[in-house]
Amino acid sequence: MIFRTAATSAALAIGLALVGAVTGPQWSPVPVTDHLEPTTSDTTIGGQGPDVQPVGTYEVTETPVVIRLDGTSVDGIVREPVDAPEGRPGVVFLHGAGTGAADEAFVDVATQMASAGVVTLVPSKRLDTYTTRHRDYVGMAADYQRSVDLLRTRPSVDPERVGLYAESEGTWIAPVLVDQDPDVSFLVMVSAPVVPPRQQAGFAVDSYLRNTGVPQGVFRAIPRAVGMEMPGGGFEYADFDVTPYLARLDVPTLVVYGTADPSMPVEQGALRIIAEAGANGNHDVTVRYYEGANHGIKIDDVLVPEFARDVSAWVQGLMGTAGAAPTVAGGQPNQLYLASAVPNPRWYGNGDIVIGFVIVGGVLLVVGPLMWLVTGVARRLRRTPRPAGRLAAGLRWPLVGLAAGSVATMVGLVVYLVSVARLALDYRTDAWVVQGGWVAVRLLGLATVVAAAFIINRLSDLRTARKAVDASGGGVVVRPATGVGARTTLWATVAGSTILLVTLAYWGVYQLGI
Repeated sequence: MIFRTAATSAALAIGLALVGAVTGPQWSPVPVTDHLEPTTSDTTIGGQGPDVQPVGTYEVTETPVVIRLDGTSVDGIVREPVDAPEGRPGVVFLHGAGTGAADEAFVDVATQMASAGVVTLVPSKRLDTYTTRHRDYVGMAADYQRSVDLLRTRPSVDPERVGLYAESEGTWIAPVLVDQDPDVSFLVMVSAPVVPPRQQAGFAVDSYLRNTGVPQGVFRAIPRAVGMEMPGGGFEYADFDVTPYLARLDVPTLVVYGTADPSMPVEQGALRIIAEAGANGNHDVTVRYYEGANHGIKIDDVLVPEFARDVSAWVQGLMGTAGAAPTVAGGQPNQLYLASAVPNPRWYGNGDIVIGFVIVGGVLLVVGPLMWLVTGVARRLRRTPRPAGRLAAGLRWPLVGLAAGSVATMVGLVVYLVSVARLALDYRTDAWVVQGGWVAVRLLGLATVVAAAFIINRLSDLRTARKAVDASGGGVVVRPATGVGARTTLWATVAGSTILLVTLAYWGVYQLGI
């Protein structure tokens, strides 16, 4: 009996492992072999000239403004150096995904740049057309154009020296705006993904998971989650490609990364910008890496002082600073893997189907017992003399184990992934959660398979006994279930649990190895 159960369980587990392997793509990122070597660790911008003023030269005044957009308006804050000569360079800031309000975003860098003599405008992000599901980067460029136009009208600003400062998600928008407005004077790209959003997401998740120390098997979830069509549709912007706009980039460009930013392809991004702009005849690309700085070019929530110094000097010193040596300087970046196209799941890649399967499986697990309860109550109310439906001996507890195990494993997998995501985003590790949690989820899954093996073997025994009775022409036939409620419970539980087990296999719970 034990051997038979073990053999059936092993066969089921291997079968589920094969199902998981063939129903979705694997994850095999390509390692970076040729690393970008900074010329010097000193990030100081060359070619500054005598007119460049350091941070802190001027007092700064803040002026609230309103930027008119099509169909709405947003507020903004202009920061200007007090008593500075007129004809100052101006910078419009483009938000990343995590920023929005003018009075909360870019406060440190915009203020410090203004204190060096650069007029800055931070507009609030337009949110009525910006959601998790829908983002139109070309349309957003048109919105930011209004801020550029407004800054050009400021008396203290030289309209021919107005450029853009874009961070993270904003670096997908800024090249579009440069392409649409030939009068944009320069571009600062901070923590630029460069690759399409879906590729950047796959890269970031991979990097976060590696930093957290998850088992190798968890990486299978990356292409299956990032590569699938999201439930409910939308997210078309996930495949937006900024490359055509970079290929037409014709203004001096400063590219900035922190070496401690795991979410961005810090070497690949810089190299691609240099290559695309260079192919267009634009060799005025300057790259700076700040040692130990994060995505916001901060260390311990403090803006790296050299960053504001360098950006301010580069903007003020144009054109002298545009192509000045060194082109690449700062800390040594260490991008481990290339950001590349995320494989699309072949058969199970529609998020609506993934969610629908889980819902259908859960509903089936509820329908059977509910039907049994309803038919039992109805029989009592009618005082029907027929005996209540029942399951054959040896089926009840394995069936309970199958239903409870499939649900518990699914819940455990979701809890585990959420816990790992929180650790990853906080740059923390916890072996009990990361390693122990994965082992616990897989053990739950195996226990559920054992329950399924008991049911399969018991149903096989009942079928064999029935054939023996039919062959002998006499005897009592024991059926797996009698009565509508019991039969519905049996087969609905089997069907619902099978759906959940296949879903768990898809997400790697039953894969071979760790």
